[in-house]
Amino acid sequence: MKIATWNVNSLKIRLPHVLDWLAEHRPDALCLQELKQEEKAFPFAELEAAGYHAVVNGQKTYNGVAILTPAAATDVVRDIPGFADEQKRIIAATVDGVRVICGYFPNGQAVGSDKFDYKMRWLAALTEWVGAEMARHPQLVLTGDFNIAPEARDAHPDWKDEIHVSAPERAAFEALTALGLVDAFRLFEQPERAFSWWDYRMMAFRRNFGLRIDHILVSPALRAACRACSVDKAPRRLERPSDHAPVVLTLER
Repeated sequence: MKIATWNVNSLKIRLPHVLDWLAEHRPDALCLQELKQEEKAFPFAELEAAGYHAVVNGQKTYNGVAILTPAAATDVVRDIPGFADEQKRIIAATVDGVRVICGYFPNGQAVGSDKFDYKMRWLAALTEWVGAEMARHPQLVLTGDFNIAPEARDAHPDWKDEIHVSAPERAAFEALTALGLVDAFRLFEQPERAFSWWDYRMMAFRRNFGLRIDHILVSPALRAACRACSVDKAPRRLERPSDHAPVVLTLER
């Protein structure tokens, strides 16, 4: 079973890249973030022609998440239950017996800002809900753009901005792993300076000046099934790419 996550930074612009990637890799679940479109504008027909169903939680211009699967997903939940939020950042569904939660975590803008306070409240609500979901679904994957680089090695050494690497954000990531979730990427040997996001400016991708902020966390019941997890940098080399690259997990179940 192959599960992937990709912040596409506008599905309207990146749809050809997504269709090509689906055709080449044929994942069992592709979790997309930052769709930047409402459900009524979502390209269901194009994806169905490519062999994929979709469940969507969309929003005009900003945010938006989706899960693409060859067979229809079930038990769909949109948004964090009990957390009042106009921003469309969460969708969950069951795919071949695995509970998949796709999230576009808040950026936070700057430590101490109102947007940072929202990020921390959102993370606390997410953690509480994910704990309850794990009790109901032992086989669970939490994936998406976390907007957190959890360790020093997940950020370029010259990264100076506090956002994404601050102590409160990293503590929130640790609270998720304290539920029993495991960072699948770190189950395997990885190259140094392995990142998933690079700014469009200052030739950041060419210089590999990036952050690893796109993650796949797996529940204890799935840890032994993990066979590989890596960043696919190929789409980042395309014309008009997303600033993120897909992260791909292979499970043997």
